[in-house]
Amino acid sequence: MVFTANEVLFAFSLTLIAGLSTGVGSALAFFTKQTNKKFLSVVLGFSAGVMIYVSLVEIFAEARISLEGIYGAQKGYLYTTIAFFIGVFVIAIIDKMIPSVENPHEARDVSEIENKDNEESELMRMGLFSALAIAIHNFPEGIATFVAALQNPTLGISIAIAIAIHNIPEGIAVSVPVYFATNSKKKAFKLSFISGLSEPAGAILGYLILIPFLNGAMFGIIFAGVAGIMVYIALDELLPTAHKYGHNHEAIYGLVLGMMVMASSLILFA
Repeated sequence: MVFTANEVLFAFSLTLIAGLSTGVGSALAFFTKQTNKKFLSVVLGFSAGVMIYVSLVEIFAEARISLEGIYGAQKGYLYTTIAFFIGVFVIAIIDKMIPSVENPHEARDVSEIENKDNEESELMRMGLFSALAIAIHNFPEGIATFVAALQNPTLGISIAIAIAIHNIPEGIAVSVPVYFATNSKKKAFKLSFISGLSEPAGAILGYLILIPFLNGAMFGIIFAGVAGIMVYIALDELLPTAHKYGHNHEAIYGLVLGMMVMASSLILFA
């Protein structure tokens, strides 16, 4: 497949915006002091709803159509299903590689950490581990957003929005402990900002490695794998974290709303 410079630039820009939304979370932490946990429950549920719906209804379906067109109905469906679960296993392995000390999706209140007698080294370690976890985790997300935006710009925008929303609490998770370890908002924001750069880095690597081989079969396999990755993120991280904030009904309302918004956009731009 051949893509124009504008198509590549658009896909990369979406990935960059999604990744740098960690900086939005960092800024929110400093300006609000107290995390609005009900709001985060809703937006994390919303992001999960968008990811689940678009993955199972749109991305998986597009991958299946692409592979069935090449290998026939039975083999095409089989290869799509295998690629989907490979995506699930890949992101699960990445999760296992990440230090389990801290959940990078669990936002921390500035006020909560400020009132604790924590050692500076322990807080810095917390922030660095969170940044490492986010950087590792965002890498495949960057590839997913980039490839989706290249093939289907509307779909790419939807995925980028969902990932941007779920990156906000990641930015909070990095910046708050680093701030109280260093007493520097600049350093905290900088580390949070850098951790989000792994998303566009994934896009660049995806472009350099995948583009020469991106034919119909490769596109179908990648898309099915992306669907698996996004469903895993939604079920393993976003929803449990949303429920952990103690607003279970709001998380589900956000989930349903995310599905409805995604469904409406797919209908409108079909």
